[in-house]
Amino acid sequence: MRRIPDYLLWVGHAGEARRSQELLGAGIIAVVDLALEEPSANLVRERIYCRLPLYDGPGNPPWLLRATIETVAALLRAKVPILVACGAGMSRSLCIAGAAIALVRGCPADEGLAIAIGTGPARVDIAPALWAEIRAVFA
Repeated sequence: MRRIPDYLLWVGHAGEARRSQELLGAGIIAVVDLALEEPSANLVRERIYCRLPLYDGPGNPPWLLRATIETVAALLRAKVPILVACGAGMSRSLCIAGAAIALVRGCPADEGLAIAIGTGPARVDIAPALWAEIRAVFA
């Protein structure tokens, strides 16, 4: 789990979304779970939990992508500490975080993605088809 600088926003993998004590320690209040292939998390009652399951590739309905991006953007605007998690924490979470940042900042989607990727791990595995679908939602 890593924090995106300048935002109360973390990206991570599905296992991290289920670690209540770690979330509490980081001050994370909301979890947006994108991991279609994982079971739902069972978090403490005080946590906000949004499950918006996405494919890590093509086939996501535009309405679901828009709802997911707008949910994360609304939490960012409200300054709610949030974790966006997917299966491995290297594609869907970064794509949605980047798109939400772009929406909040009013900048192009690619700029938002660059901010989300930032100085993260050298291995980032953005699914091109997923990013193309997200960019189409922005168009």
